Amino acid sequence: MLLPKRTKHRKQMRGRMKGKETRGAEVHFGEIGLQALDPGWITSRQIEAARRAMTRHIKRGGQIWIRIFPDKPVTQKPAETRMGAGKGNPEYWVSVVRPGRIIFEIAGIDLAIARRALDLAAAKFPIKCKVVIREGVEA
Repeated sequence: MLLPKRTKHRKQMRGRMKGKETRGAEVHFGEIGLQALDPGWITSRQIEAARRAMTRHIKRGGQIWIRIFPDKPVTQKPAETRMGAGKGNPEYWVSVVRPGRIIFEIAGIDLAIARRALDLAAAKFPIKCKVVIREGVEA
């Protein structure tokens, strides 16, 4: 699973997910990509599950780029704990995704297989996604 080697602060605030994505909103590396349509948090486990599903479907051919990284810690307090007594401990890592963000890219395989692989990956995420093709690539 993906997680940062080290961070400046151990705990972060939740933040907001306003607006559309401006950076990382175009397919740059591969021929076809998976684009987020909703804002949300994607956990490192979800990214890994999607990556495995895609890799199995394309039978380890071609190349996959993961365009998001889970660098935000999410804290949780232990079960059956009373209110107060400070913030909980970091439990898992998430990537903040806004609408328009490219999550995965694939190159080097047939577009029909790549499209099906990205559909399998989209099923692993808690947000709506669509498959987009790079400009200049014939569908």
